Amino acid sequence: MKKRLFLKTGAALTAGSLLSPLQSCMNQPKPSITNWSGNLIYSTKNIDYPSSLDELSSIVKKHSKIKALGTQHCFNNIADSEHHLVSTKNLNEIISIDKVNHTVHVEPGIKYGTLAAYLQKEGFALHNLASLPHISVGGACTTATHGSGINNGNLATQVVAFDLLHADGNINSYSKTTDANSFNAALIGLGALGIFTKMTLSIEPTYQVRQDVFENLPFEMLKSHFEEIMSAGYSVSLFTDWMNNNVSEVWIKSKMIEDQPFTPLTDLFGARPATKNIHPIIELDAINCTGQLGIPGPWHERLPHFKMNFTPSSGKELQAEYLIPIEYGYEALKAINDHGTAWKNDLFISEIRTINADDLWMSTASQRKSVAIHFTWKQQDNVYQLLPKVEALLKPFAVRPHWGKLFALDKKYFQSVYPRYGDFQAFVKELDPNGKFSNKYLQDVL
Repeated sequence: MKKRLFLKTGAALTAGSLLSPLQSCMNQPKPSITNWSGNLIYSTKNIDYPSSLDELSSIVKKHSKIKALGTQHCFNNIADSEHHLVSTKNLNEIISIDKVNHTVHVEPGIKYGTLAAYLQKEGFALHNLASLPHISVGGACTTATHGSGINNGNLATQVVAFDLLHADGNINSYSKTTDANSFNAALIGLGALGIFTKMTLSIEPTYQVRQDVFENLPFEMLKSHFEEIMSAGYSVSLFTDWMNNNVSEVWIKSKMIEDQPFTPLTDLFGARPATKNIHPIIELDAINCTGQLGIPGPWHERLPHFKMNFTPSSGKELQAEYLIPIEYGYEALKAINDHGTAWKNDLFISEIRTINADDLWMSTASQRKSVAIHFTWKQQDNVYQLLPKVEALLKPFAVRPHWGKLFALDKKYFQSVYPRYGDFQAFVKELDPNGKFSNKYLQDVL
């Protein structure tokens, strides 16, 4: 594969030349469309915002090359196009709810925060949410985005059926119950197969969650107690800057079960309960974060780390994330921790989460319960030189990068860690033989 950047604009990398993407942008006129964090300038200004399925279908039929945008939260060029973009921003309606069969039918552009508030009013909930509720259902599912919880699958595992608008203008329906193989092939499609038009998600009765934060867990405690710590609540996240052999924060989200008393922890292997609300990046204001200190609240106000109408994370940042099988969890974490000084000047914080295994072909947790190691980087050039160093440390553990974040791994590597990689390639060629939805990202990873 020719050595070159994954992005000329600075969103992701292929193996090889590591020229500064941020620097290359400075010599070009700034287009009007950027991603959420501003690190990626999309390659075209041509974009449509359809408000109906008929309008979306007409736009897709009209163009020989097109890519769909969700909430523009990806940090790489997975949704970029040099030709034409179509946004699902206005395709954001709740179509219907089935309270008997516990499902909700939605359009792909709806944000999880909006959907969650609706479900709560109706007395229902989703099994999990990501760290921030600002992202769209369609975009999250096609990239295998996830929350945390050792027994919780990624967000795509909530989906039980969906409709996909393909390159030929036809809409195909996929169902987990009627054709599991095609369903598993198409759900996490990386934008290669088409555009979601309708999605059916499994729901459950609403529930309450309490969030307790513990500070200063000795890193060595992960060696013998990693899975025990990650199982201390319904959803658990560790935050560390990989310095001083210390996990600075442990966020434990516990599901409250009616008529079952809850005994709060007073010590977590040496970590002590926080005495005030805190941000994952300790220097930032916790006003942006969901309620802590063990005060129970509705599921959608505790499972995300950040509130819907507040700034998530640090705002201006870069993100990379890597998933490894849980049996290698501590070894992988130690490999990163042993080199913490290499990125101390470039990193805001890292988050460690767990995701249950699933059967989806291109899921980062496909066929393996996983540990996710997330890096929230400062938006500076040196990060692009650090990614291959991080990946070299994690390759011995069959690492898989998050599809929507920064990485330097290429298609030759992906063939070795995705058992259905070749089958997915063939599926893409079958459904989009002329490459209507192809772009540089897909050429590099597929």
